[in-house]
Order: sequence, then structure tokens, then C-alpha cells
Amino acid sequence: MERITSVIAMEISFKLNGEKVTASVAPQTLLVDMLRDTFALTGTHVGCDTSQCGACVVHVDDRSIKSCSLLAAQVAGASVVTIEGLAKGDSLHPLQSAFRDEHGLQCGFCTPGMIMSALELLQKNPQADDEEIRHWLEGNLCRCTGYQNIIRAVKAAGRAMTGARV
Repeated sequence: MERITSVIAMEISFKLNGEKVTASVAPQTLLVDMLRDTFALTGTHVGCDTSQCGACVVHVDDRSIKSCSLLAAQVAGASVVTIEGLAKGDSLHPLQSAFRDEHGLQCGFCTPGMIMSALELLQKNPQADDEEIRHWLEGNLCRCTGYQNIIRAVKAAGRAMTGARV
């Protein structure tokens, strides 16, 4: 008996980092895989494959989402922003600058997910306190730091985003 295999692909269109794009993907393709493999946006990391570490966080319609837990087809018609979409030309986003300035990273593997998660928090509450930041970032794991510099970076970014003085 001959085994028949076929790959069914579907075409989806959505906004990616502000630009309208179209991709052909298999129905079971995860968003993280499409971002990395189809669009070469490798700042979105695959860390655990179980939605536990947060290294794959992106924004879908202004909400932080773990892209390893979402099918690519589910973003059809949506707006997706990755870590690569935050900087404007050579100018880093205030969160990116704060992580650099406050030493909120060591190896950098978790950093894109941390930044994308923290961005949603700061858009809701730019004056978040330590406890709120810790609670918000519970789904993001860092294996290198003690988190204190990450919290300082998020608070510094909140001040920068609102123009508050240090």
C-alpha cells in the first residue's frame, strides 16, 4: 500500500513590525517558527517548547503573547510586533536602552521576551513598582541574573517613556 503524504499550506496576511506581509504556512506551524524560519526574525527565541520560559514573547494586537503557544494562522489579520520592531532605525526603544544601561541582561537569551512582556506592563502602568513588575514577569525566566537589574531597567524605562525625572 502506497503512503500518501501531502502538505497543506495556507496563506495568511498580517502586519509584522508595522509592514503588511503574507506567508504560506502549514496549519500546525507555530507563530515562533514562522517568525524565525519564514521572516528570519531570530530575536524571538525558542527556549522551552512548553510555554514556560517566556523567551518567545511577542506582541499580538498590543498584548504580550508567548509565540510558542500560538499557531501562525491565528495571527491572520492581526498586528504582530517582535523585538526587532521596537527600535526605530538606530534609536533603541527606551526599554532596550534601559536594559543596556541598567545591566538588565547577561547572556541575553531571555532579554527579548523580558522586554516584550515588560512593554505591555509599562503601556498600562509606566510607574509600576517592584512587586507589580515581579508579578508581571513571572512567566519569564532568566537563568543568569538575580532579576534586580531587570526590575531596575523596567522602572527606568517607565520613567523614560513618561519623561519623568530620575
